[in-house]
Amino acid sequence: MPTLALAALGIVFGDLGTSPLYALQEAFHAERGVAPTADNVMGCVSLFLWSLAVMVSLKYVLVLMRADNRGEGGILALLTLVIGERKNGSTGRRAKRWIFLALIGTAMLYGDGAITPAISVLSAIEGLQVATPAFTPYIVPITVLILIGLFAIQPFGSGRVGAVFGPILLCWFLVIALLGLHALLQNPAILGAINPMHAIRFFSRNGWHGFIALGAVVLCLTGGEALYADMGHFGRKPIQFAWYGLALPALTLNYLGQGALLLDQPAAASRPFYSMVPVWGLYPMVILATLATIVASQALIAAVFSLTRQSAQLGYSPRVEVAHTSGAIIGQVYLPTLNWTLMVATIAIVLLFRTSDNLAAAFGLAVSTTMAITTILFAALAYTRWKWSWWSVAAVAGVFLVADTAFVLANTLKFLDGGWLPLAIGAVIFSIMASWFGGRATLTSERRERAFPLDAFIDSLALSPPHRVTGTAVFLTEETDVVPVALLHHLKHNQVLHERIVLLTLVTEEVPRMAEHERVSVVELKLGFVKVVARYGFMEEPNVPRALQLATDVAGCESLDPMTTTYFLGRQTLVPPHRGQGKWWRWWHRWSLSLFILLSRNEHNAILRFGLPPNRVVELGQHVEMQ
Repeated sequence: MPTLALAALGIVFGDLGTSPLYALQEAFHAERGVAPTADNVMGCVSLFLWSLAVMVSLKYVLVLMRADNRGEGGILALLTLVIGERKNGSTGRRAKRWIFLALIGTAMLYGDGAITPAISVLSAIEGLQVATPAFTPYIVPITVLILIGLFAIQPFGSGRVGAVFGPILLCWFLVIALLGLHALLQNPAILGAINPMHAIRFFSRNGWHGFIALGAVVLCLTGGEALYADMGHFGRKPIQFAWYGLALPALTLNYLGQGALLLDQPAAASRPFYSMVPVWGLYPMVILATLATIVASQALIAAVFSLTRQSAQLGYSPRVEVAHTSGAIIGQVYLPTLNWTLMVATIAIVLLFRTSDNLAAAFGLAVSTTMAITTILFAALAYTRWKWSWWSVAAVAGVFLVADTAFVLANTLKFLDGGWLPLAIGAVIFSIMASWFGGRATLTSERRERAFPLDAFIDSLALSPPHRVTGTAVFLTEETDVVPVALLHHLKHNQVLHERIVLLTLVTEEVPRMAEHERVSVVELKLGFVKVVARYGFMEEPNVPRALQLATDVAGCESLDPMTTTYFLGRQTLVPPHRGQGKWWRWWHRWSLSLFILLSRNEHNAILRFGLPPNRVVELGQHVEMQ
């Protein structure tokens, strides 16, 4: 348990652990915050402490971590629990509503993934300004260089550098706890902030400005969603052990320490974290903070990689190139295109906002929106699947949703100050995911309309047998009971069939991983036809030759000779619908299908994606007009 908890510190708690660098100072921002009076300091610290207790300790660590999909957490795993199994790939109207809601939350997580490295590293390097203003012109260039280095090491895989993540965060939490304890002992009066009445009086005293300050309070919760999403790496108990044993006490002590400092030195509100650090320790602290923020950024980057892979496996986004960086841990993956795209986006954000103060206004909206959507999905799960009574759902999820809604509304007020950024990123990602999901549904529907039943096809071959040649032909198909289009084209134009025809269907189950004994199923048909269904979890990558070998070893299928096996793939040329007059939703439908076609043309190559031998692949084209 201690070993797993130490590892969890480096992966799970990086974002939550580095939030003291910028969270409390945002509450006292000159334009968006409140004045650092004694009452306001007590109220803000009380809000921070109780937000950690209710929204992280209670909501994520105790409640949401019970909503796991075979050990995996996160918004997509929660979605699969809500909608259940989709029969034959079809999706009901109610399920589509939950899917699109989850896609919005997922899209906002991409905004979080782009903003977190920028604000974390910026806030760490800005500690140099506390040491001497002479460093001010170099803050942004140093931050950009660190970010370039961070993204440049991603091809090596997080596993190779992950061994030091846990010790770095362990050292970080111990140091910020000691800093907070030292400041707390100088002014123990801040302990009164533990009383939630200070938080209530804060709103009655500040009114509208107090509500706006909630946009800063949510910053202490950044990383809560990642905590839930990374549950599958370590399990529930090690994460709970690390949270209650070290992370929560350290964060509590540090926020209390920052509050104690501000009671004595209100002028330090612009940099309360670094103001607690002794002069002799400023430069070592900047180094440690930089290492900690790099760890936090690495965790978010890895989470975005995993999220993209999961959404592609579930059919919510196009498939992209995936490189596995570990032979032992399946979750360690590297996505080259996404990595460099994230790097460019993060550096552009740093150059645009230039300070963590400016960027803090943009950060909260992405976090609070995703948190609210997660709460709604959990309420749906508890009511529809777990059969909770409505009053039980209201008592648990209702409390969380009230807080989440308040955080969202407070951050919406910062739209012009930077809140537009995560919305812009989210809108782009959501458009891609929604267009892909809708386009796949349209394509599947049109394919079914033209489908030829497999049983009738085999019966027709028995009446009029074609010429058979030696060897095995493998046809990939999404439907198990219809004839693949590539097979029909092959028979029509070449007028021959191989002596053995394997109809292979790759199914992505809505579970993280499949056991090997459940991987394949084989059904022998007449005239040398064989149906093979290979099942994979949404955390796995399909491998066709391996699946066929498993069918031979486990399911009793006749052995396949790789040198006489040919793989037939259907390549579809998609044509957008004709332009015409109609309502606005008709225009949106045409635009969405056009985007789907563009994405399809640039999707990761199927030969590489399925591990097919390139010299044994034949591709047959088909012209499809989307409607």
